[in-house]
Amino acid sequence: MTRKLILSSPLLEITISRLCQELIENQIKDVETVILGLQPRGIYFAERIAKELGKQLNQTFQVGKLDATFFRDDYRRRDTIAPNSTDISFLIENKRVILVDDVLATGRMVRAALDAMNSFGRPTKVELCVLIDRIYNRDLPINADYVGKAVNTLPTEKVLVEWQEQGHEADKIWLITQ
Repeated sequence: MTRKLILSSPLLEITISRLCQELIENQIKDVETVILGLQPRGIYFAERIAKELGKQLNQTFQVGKLDATFFRDDYRRRDTIAPNSTDISFLIENKRVILVDDVLATGRMVRAALDAMNSFGRPTKVELCVLIDRIYNRDLPINADYVGKAVNTLPTEKVLVEWQEQGHEADKIWLITQ
C-alpha cells in the first residue's frame, strides 16, 4: 500500500477560501442558505465552509449533519453498517441547500443524501460542494457544482481525508493505492 499526499495546509485553507468565493459569486448572500454536511467526514468540511463564509460575509449560516446510510442502495449488501447521527434542527423548505461532502466518487452517497433530505422539507435549490472529486469513478450521473480539487483515480485507489477535528495532527488528504 502506498500513500501520496494530495493536499494539506496551507493549500487546503486556500482551497476552502476559493470555494467560498465561488459560493458568494453565485448569490449566496441574497437567498436564505443552509449548509448540510454528509456524515462522517463531510461535516468537518461543512463547518469549515460555514466558518469561512461567515468571516467573508459577516453573517452566520445554519449547519446540519446528514447521515444517508439507510438511504443508500447498497446498505443491505454490506457486512457491517456504521450509521452516524443526523442533526438538522431547522427546516430546509424553500431554502438554498449547500450539500457538502469531502469526497465525491460513485455518486451513490449523494443520491442517498438527496432522498434523506426529503424528511426536512423541499428546498428551493440544492448545490453540491466537494473537496475532492474522484473523476472517472461515477456510477450515477452526479456532478458537483463546486470542486476543491479533481483527482484522476483508479478503482483500486482510495482518497482518505484526515481532519484535525478527528484527532489528526494536521489536515491532510491522501491518495492510497492498495
